[in-house]
Amino acid sequence: MQTKVRLLGHSVHQMLVVFPLGLLGASVAFDVLRWITGLVQMSLVSYYLIAAGLIGGVIAAPFGLADWLAIPRETRARRVGALHGSGNAVVLALFFASWWLRRSAPDAPAALALACSFAGAALSLVTGWLGGELVDRMGVGVDDGANLDAPSSLSRPQAQLRRGH
Repeated sequence: MQTKVRLLGHSVHQMLVVFPLGLLGASVAFDVLRWITGLVQMSLVSYYLIAAGLIGGVIAAPFGLADWLAIPRETRARRVGALHGSGNAVVLALFFASWWLRRSAPDAPAALALACSFAGAALSLVTGWLGGELVDRMGVGVDDGANLDAPSSLSRPQAQLRRGH
């Protein structure tokens, strides 16, 4: 099922989700580095990575919603997509709570702020797997003519299904 919102032949949602995933995941890594090294700068980096990741997530979400709305009702993909999207909303809420709790002392996050981040990161592994299930297993967001010899998405003739394969 080809995605509805595309840029240069590719799913906009799939292009954008790498930013919140990477930024929010990196924020947890910097919290761990703070714990290992004791350097307060690591917590500051984490604070700003969370802010950037939240912005990225808010930008990516509407494109995912548009793709989800195009999935036929009463399909497994629609149910998995609902779990993926709602789970990612919870991920963003957990990271927002972590960011909010850090505001007064971003260089010394409270245990609850760290717990929110770590829970958000753990849940993002699940929602990321669900996203992979949608794309890799169910073909959501994949060009209808995808195949190993498909032409570039920048070429004029769109990918055509190969006959006999």
